[in-house]
Amino acid sequence: MLEVQNLTVRYGGLTIVDDVSLRARDGEWLMICGPNGAGKSTLVNAVAQSVPYTGRVLLNGADAREMKPRARARALGILAQNHYVAYSFSVGEIVRLGRYAYGRGVFGGGGRDDAAAVDRALAQTGMTALAHQSVLTLSGGELQRAFLAQLFAQDPQLLLLDEPTNHLDLVYQQQVFELVRDWLRTPGRTVVSVVHDLSLARAYGTSALLMDHGRAVCSGPVREVLTRGHLRHVYSIDVYQWMHTMLSQWED
Repeated sequence: MLEVQNLTVRYGGLTIVDDVSLRARDGEWLMICGPNGAGKSTLVNAVAQSVPYTGRVLLNGADAREMKPRARARALGILAQNHYVAYSFSVGEIVRLGRYAYGRGVFGGGGRDDAAAVDRALAQTGMTALAHQSVLTLSGGELQRAFLAQLFAQDPQLLLLDEPTNHLDLVYQQQVFELVRDWLRTPGRTVVSVVHDLSLARAYGTSALLMDHGRAVCSGPVREVLTRGHLRHVYSIDVYQWMHTMLSQWED
């Protein structure tokens, strides 16, 4: 589904991502983890073709750089952690924008398939009742679900999630991750997420890439990557002990 070969991102003399390679296959949820400044979001933005890079990004074997925008939009979609909406679009209008990749040109109208895809995405994310409501009136969790519905309507093969719940309350974190896990159950789909919360990475990920200072430290099955030793090396603390100490406060 996704193959990244020797990807490097530099800004002037500063190397943000340094020669990173990875693979994510059909049905896989790859978690990209690491401390602040590790290059996680920059790596995802490079895969999404939002920042310049050297190396190669292959989507089903095709070079992402050479794909036309509509074809690339059918292959991948990205959900950021923040959305800046300046106009009073309705939720339904935001979701319909996800059908751009299937339009018949700039002035092409939406067809029956578009309407069905939008209705299905609204239902999947529990946003049907809010379809006519302005996005300016939504809570943070509702707004994130609206943009997730837009991605579901877009129906790409690969979802890129850049810390999609970092600023959300616990209930919304659970909602978003459960919705994505349900979406992933359909064959032919893959998810790659940047996450800070290692508990979420272990709970939902099938594989992981651990990064530090722009480089890949290790990759593989999530429980083989997020080990006590690997995490101590990257975070410079005993993450396992810290997690157990924090969770022990909830014991009766």
